[in-house]
Amino acid sequence: MLDACEQSPSYIRAIAAYQPGKPVSDLAREMGLDEAIIVKLASNENPLGASPLARAAVSAQLSELARYPDGNGFDLKQALCAHYSVSPEQIVLGSGSNDVLELVARAFLAAGTSSVYSQHAFVVYPLAIQAGGAAGIEVPARAFGHDLPAMAAAVREDTRALWIANPNNPTGTFCPAEQVRDLLVRVPRRVIVVLDEAYNEYLPDALRADTTRWLAQHPNLVITRTFSKAYGLAGLRVGFALAHPEICDLLNRVRLPFNVNSLAQAAAQAALRDQDFVQRSRRANDEGMRQLIQGFERLKLDYIPSLGNFVSVRVGDAAAVYQRLLRQGVIVRPIGAYGLPAHLRATVGVESENARFLQALEVALHA
Repeated sequence: MLDACEQSPSYIRAIAAYQPGKPVSDLAREMGLDEAIIVKLASNENPLGASPLARAAVSAQLSELARYPDGNGFDLKQALCAHYSVSPEQIVLGSGSNDVLELVARAFLAAGTSSVYSQHAFVVYPLAIQAGGAAGIEVPARAFGHDLPAMAAAVREDTRALWIANPNNPTGTFCPAEQVRDLLVRVPRRVIVVLDEAYNEYLPDALRADTTRWLAQHPNLVITRTFSKAYGLAGLRVGFALAHPEICDLLNRVRLPFNVNSLAQAAAQAALRDQDFVQRSRRANDEGMRQLIQGFERLKLDYIPSLGNFVSVRVGDAAAVYQRLLRQGVIVRPIGAYGLPAHLRATVGVESENARFLQALEVALHA
């Protein structure tokens, strides 16, 4: 290793970089396949694409590409204020919700502090904790999901943040609102509680809670959301956090200037107005989930019931099955890095994509 690189903190050098889902172009090159025949169900993208209103808003913004975006995101914040009944001072914009998650770690974690997260939870949490030099406290999962009482009990004197993915990626498990509220009451107010709701729009009405109302009673709560999933804007990278103004002030101090580009801001405003598209995406996801579950049951495979736009299925030697699927032009996600080496996670696609995956999976299982 270069002498200069050896000066990097040991906790940075120990990080295993985040591995995103394999791009279609990579698989086409590696396997000599036509991109047109490849099905990608690896990154929890919206198979319906983006809202027509969002696409129109991007087109209208193209003449302004030479200009810097509004670094404060005034118009987008106004739209979010109207939608969520919050004030502009309670909003922090990010390049996807990943960005605001990392802002929390940067603002509140350092060497000598600790942070609590669940086994099988979103891998960005331990990565962000490690990048800040803090100690990660991984709490064993219960039925593949968050054990909230155990997480509250794991908080130490040096703990500064606790992370909840709800629904959780990659398992799709969900903690009911009353359980989350109970944790908020039990956790000291000096600990930031991050409630990552990237997949909230896919929840059935009976399970949905207006968590933004909790902000007034729990000033240590940070709610994160994204436009990458149900809104279909993954390629533009735009997300946000809702929190107490003093927390938002700290996050904005470490936020990069112009972190949300002008196309993303325009598209997000338009997408927020198109709730019909969000509902259409949710209905399509419900139908696709039923199709995948029926396929898994036909193949006699165990799966983890999911409330996201993805589902994790137990296939045995997941690494080998994943490679066999790739050779057939189907990309899903191995989740050994999440402590689930026997499972693959598949995004819910449109009917034809789901059918192609199930057909290829049957072949891969018997190869």
